[in-house]
Amino acid sequence: MVLTAIVVLSSLTYFVFWAANTNSLASERAVIIPRGASFKTVLDSLQSSGVIRFRWTLDVAGRTLRLTKTMKAGKYLFPRGLSNVAILNDLAEGKSRVLVQVLIPEGWRMERIALQCGKLLGIDSQRFIALCDRSEFRRELGIDAPSLEGYLMPDTYKFLWQTTEEEIIERMVEEFRSFYVDSLRKRQEESKLTMPQVLTLASIVEGEAHLDRERPIIAGVYLNRLKKRMRLEADPTVQFVIPNGPRRLLFSDLRYDSPYNTYLYYGLPPGPINSPGRKSILAVLYPEKHSFLYFVADGSGGHVFTKNYIEHQKAVKGYRHMRREAMRDQNPPS
Repeated sequence: MVLTAIVVLSSLTYFVFWAANTNSLASERAVIIPRGASFKTVLDSLQSSGVIRFRWTLDVAGRTLRLTKTMKAGKYLFPRGLSNVAILNDLAEGKSRVLVQVLIPEGWRMERIALQCGKLLGIDSQRFIALCDRSEFRRELGIDAPSLEGYLMPDTYKFLWQTTEEEIIERMVEEFRSFYVDSLRKRQEESKLTMPQVLTLASIVEGEAHLDRERPIIAGVYLNRLKKRMRLEADPTVQFVIPNGPRRLLFSDLRYDSPYNTYLYYGLPPGPINSPGRKSILAVLYPEKHSFLYFVADGSGGHVFTKNYIEHQKAVKGYRHMRREAMRDQNPPS
C-alpha cells in the first residue's frame, strides 16, 4: 500500500509539475498577458488560446510554487512541450515574449502615432497624448517645447506588447536625439534658427513634399519668404487646425483664425504640425539656394517653382487646366 501510494504521489507530482502541458497539435501558440492581470486571468488566456491542455494542473503548480504574482505582461509565443514549471518560469522571466513591429511614417501627427501604438501595443492612446502635452514629462526628457509634436521620430520600432506609454515616448524622443547630432546642432546655429523652428519648418516641408529631391527646394522657398517677410501660405498649416482635417481645403478654410494659419499670420506657426522625417529636417538645415518664392502642384507628384507672382499665376492656371482635362477624361460626356 505504501509503495503504491508513493508511486501514485510521484506520478501525480510529475504530472502536475514536469509533464508537458502545452497543446501538441501546434508548434507554437500565441497569448497576450495584460499588465496587472490576475493569475486567474492568465489561466483563462492560456486556456482560451489553446496553449495549455490541463488548466487545473497549472493552477495547482502556480499556487504550490507561489508563482501566481510574478507574471510579466507581454505577447508570448509558447512552444509545445513545456511543463507547468517551464510555463510559470517563462511567465516570471518573460522569455517567450515577442517584439511587436510598429511603423511610424513621416508626417504623422502625435494623435495618429498614439492611435497606432494603442492598436498594435495595447496601450492607452489618450494617456500617450496626455504625456506628450505634460510639461513635467517634457522637462524630464529635456525638451523645451509646448508639446512633443515633432519630436517623435518616424521610424520602424520594435516594442514588447504593452510597453509603458512613457517608455515608448522616451524611445522615440531618444531616436530623434541620436539623429540630431552635434554637427546638425552646429548647422542649426549657423542658420540662425532654433531647434523648434527647424522642426516646425521641417514639418511643413514634410506636409508639402512628395519627392525627396524637392524637399531642399521647398525648404528654400519658405526660407526665402521668411527673409522677405512674406506670409508662408502653407496649406499643411491650415490642415492642422481646421475641423475634420486633413481634407480638401476650401477658400473659406484659408480664413480660419488660428496662429497656425500661415495664410493669416506672418512667420512660422507656434510649433511643428506633424512628425517630420530625417530628410525633411536635413532639407531645412541644408536648403537649396535659389530665388523661388512660389510653387504649385504639377499634377504628377511634383511641383512647378516660380520666382514671382505673375509666373506663379500662370503655373496655377496650367495646373487647373490639367486637372479639368483629367476630370473630363475620367468622366467623358455620354
